[in-house]
Amino acid sequence: MPHDAGRRIDDARSFLFVPANRPERIAKALATQADIVIVDLEDAVPPNEKVAACAALTAQLDPDRPVLLRVNDAGTEWFGEDLRIAALPGVLGIMLPKAEPGDGLERACAVAPVVALIESARGVADVRTIAASQGVRRLAFGTIDLALDLNITDETLLAPLGLQLVLASRVGGIASPIDGVTTDFRDPGVVARAMMASAKAGFGAKLCIHPAQVTAVHAALRPTEGAVAWAHRVIAAAEQANGTAIAVDGRMIDKPVIAQAQRILANAG
Repeated sequence: MPHDAGRRIDDARSFLFVPANRPERIAKALATQADIVIVDLEDAVPPNEKVAACAALTAQLDPDRPVLLRVNDAGTEWFGEDLRIAALPGVLGIMLPKAEPGDGLERACAVAPVVALIESARGVADVRTIAASQGVRRLAFGTIDLALDLNITDETLLAPLGLQLVLASRVGGIASPIDGVTTDFRDPGVVARAMMASAKAGFGAKLCIHPAQVTAVHAALRPTEGAVAWAHRVIAAAEQANGTAIAVDGRMIDKPVIAQAQRILANAG
């Protein structure tokens, strides 16, 4: 496992899924602009293909181009073998589906850095415990499965639960959470608007199901020219004020506003 595995997961903006039973797609996914490629052993692979998918994946792992591995959940017969593969060179970390406190989470965290996929009612209810678990680097919002578990047919109604992931991440001292997938991959504007809305709510990355979504996600997370210009004005005014009260664009400037401007410039850089 690379020594910077945890930091790479922390800093990533885009996580691109590729099915483990289509090994020819792994190299193509790694050639995209995605920050991290997730090889999916769970939902994307039918039960009768999981053994063959594991064998094909093992043969393709490359320590120089490590991937994140979405394993099968802890209640399945494949979980143990998936963890064995996750410990091999070439695996950056584990995406744990249906993450909940307990033995499965502990076993995964003992093997590799974990992205905990929150996609069940219990996962949401115990999200602070999950975020505080040693080895969990980030939370991911599994909106599709969570909506199914809660019998919610309008995923926009899940937004308040997403804020719980943001809060738990902050309290747990881990990186901002990863937003769930947007199923429309034909129109980059759809995923861009979804990412912009999620970024305003405190999310810092997104799960992608198609390479075309990656560029849109990165663009949505990049500060606008107007925001960068405002941040420069704030920092310049604060430096000139030397601790006295100041205003920029009709708005009083205090420490939180200066910190916001600094964050914008850091993200732009």
